[in-house]
Amino acid sequence: MSSEDFYYSPKYYDDIYEYRHVIIPKTVSLKLTQKKLYSENEWRSIGIQMSPGWIHYHWHKPDKTVFLFRRKLTKEQKLQQKKTGEQQLEDY
Repeated sequence: MSSEDFYYSPKYYDDIYEYRHVIIPKTVSLKLTQKKLYSENEWRSIGIQMSPGWIHYHWHKPDKTVFLFRRKLTKEQKLQQKKTGEQQLEDY
């Protein structure tokens, strides 16, 4: 299975987490259960490739092929978001 068969969304953010979702091939999803959340070792074993620290926290219920991931923002990311938000207010 090639990594080209997986779709990795751009990251999106709130005040606490960064998020992304991964769409896996349907052939892989048929072998999985949505009754559990997958550990990092488990999602890596099915072919998902991301940097360390991502947590599988939810399923997109209508579509079994969509894994939802999040990880806590670092202090640096929080500061950057705060600066970006302040700059946007100044530009308004």
